[in-house]
Amino acid sequence: MASKFKTDQLKISVGQYSDKGRKKTNQDFHGVCIPTEPQLSSKGVAIAVADGISSSEVSQIASQYAVTGFLEDYYCTSEAWSVKTSVERVLAATNSWLHSQNQQSRHRYDKDRCYVCTLSVMVIKSTTAHIFHVGDSRIYQLCDRHALEQLTNDHRILVSPDQTYLSRALGINPQLEIDYQTLHVEKDDIFVFVTDGVYDHVDSNFIIATINANGGDLDRAAKIIVEEAYQRGSTDNLTIQVVKVEALPGPGTSEIYQHLSELPLPPILEARMVFDGYRIIREVHGSSRSHIYLAVDVETNATVIIKTPSIDLQGDPAYLERFLMEEWVARRINSAHVLKPCLQTRNRSFLYVVTEFIDGQTLAQWMVDNPKPDLETVRNIVEQIAKGLRAFHRLEMLHQDLKPDNVMIDRTGTVKIIDFGSTSVAGIMEIAMAHERNNMLGAAQYAAPEYFLGERGSPHSDIFSLGIIAYEMLTGKLPYGTQVPKSRTKASQRKLQYNTTLNDDREIPVWIDEAIRKAVHPDPRKRYEELSEFVFDLRHPNKAFMGKTRTPLIDRNPAVFWKSVSFILMIAIIVLLSIKFAIK
Repeated sequence: MASKFKTDQLKISVGQYSDKGRKKTNQDFHGVCIPTEPQLSSKGVAIAVADGISSSEVSQIASQYAVTGFLEDYYCTSEAWSVKTSVERVLAATNSWLHSQNQQSRHRYDKDRCYVCTLSVMVIKSTTAHIFHVGDSRIYQLCDRHALEQLTNDHRILVSPDQTYLSRALGINPQLEIDYQTLHVEKDDIFVFVTDGVYDHVDSNFIIATINANGGDLDRAAKIIVEEAYQRGSTDNLTIQVVKVEALPGPGTSEIYQHLSELPLPPILEARMVFDGYRIIREVHGSSRSHIYLAVDVETNATVIIKTPSIDLQGDPAYLERFLMEEWVARRINSAHVLKPCLQTRNRSFLYVVTEFIDGQTLAQWMVDNPKPDLETVRNIVEQIAKGLRAFHRLEMLHQDLKPDNVMIDRTGTVKIIDFGSTSVAGIMEIAMAHERNNMLGAAQYAAPEYFLGERGSPHSDIFSLGIIAYEMLTGKLPYGTQVPKSRTKASQRKLQYNTTLNDDREIPVWIDEAIRKAVHPDPRKRYEELSEFVFDLRHPNKAFMGKTRTPLIDRNPAVFWKSVSFILMIAIIVLLSIKFAIK
């Protein structure tokens, strides 16, 4: 159904039609998204079409994931990012996920059951069209109503007159090589998105004539073109989108929004001042890296948290990139145990992030107030943190800075993970200087040992951090003391000695101690494979742990053991001396 989207600025009409044709399944997928303000101006409109490979029985999943994932995730990126940065990062993450599915499926299916597809994307922002393309679907521009100009290049290799294969596509390689170009857009410009099932069988003259004859009903034009391709013998899926630019922003608007990617850092905010529609109540926390404020949205009266970067770091691009990444991460994750961002309803004048207000305290403060929590309370907190972490891991994200200060407990007892400045997203390389990429971003005492070897993290790394938190809640200490950050070789890490949670002051079952010991093992390969396994073992005695006996005192607490031995020896000496003098 053709749609006209009217705003005070950018306005387009879209007609689209897709059919499986002579195939059993339609492996094409297409979509368009036109947001409301302020995102219409700051992010633009997005159109996408994907085509799965015919040899695969699951490539329609890849096509659907590529299009829907792009249309959702692009609008989750910060308005402060350029279109190029936003799209490339989203597509890199999408490609990483598809490639990982292919790596897994090769162990279960034959090589033709691959999650691979083409993708052609256009983002129209202000008066510029940004085109991103990989594969052999195509984007054309209808020039002066009488000529079709192909804007994309086919990434297709000809083997024979009857056989071709894709040289580039989503999901084939771990790194994505994608074409990018920009194009100035004018009123009444028409763009055509098609898959090969259409353009291989319908000539450009027919497409031009059909669009010109049905300019008021682009859906009808799209359907006629697809049906013509089918009648001319197309054996493939058939998809076409026709996009017409009805109106563009007024003079000067393009320049205004071009500078959104260069938003200034906000000044230090004071209580009672109104900042971009938020009334500041007070500063919650301030550091050399950021400032956090409690505020009220003047329009909705909702209480929110505003986080601003420190002015002292305005010359640090790596830090600013991580700051902007926080907003994207927060928008992508939907979990009751992860901090939620607030939707932006007004244009921003500065660089900042707005999130929900959690009425509660950090886990760090909670542990100070509850130095000896019961085992069931510890289990409950660990389980909620694990649910939040699973939301990260499902999207191939690692939190990488899980610590008590980054976990909040509200007044209802709900636990939420906060602060995503160190979060790693698969397929995305942070913009940072080489020496900064090797620096620890998270708290050293909760970081997994592999980070200190310069290795990349994995879900096992987040499991390690969760295990440390569980241990600390039960004991008030760390399982390896302060030795992990000092152990920067594999040899030194093999010498790390786990200090058991078992002692004479707490009645902790041996199997609980063994579960935590496994979660915080220095070798990531010897930790739990899944968060769910760790959580399960905290509630159900693992048979593998049941045969183990209470650790000897010399291993549990060497200092106490040797003090006890010394005391006993001293008593023995005194007794012997007393006997000796008594005999004399």
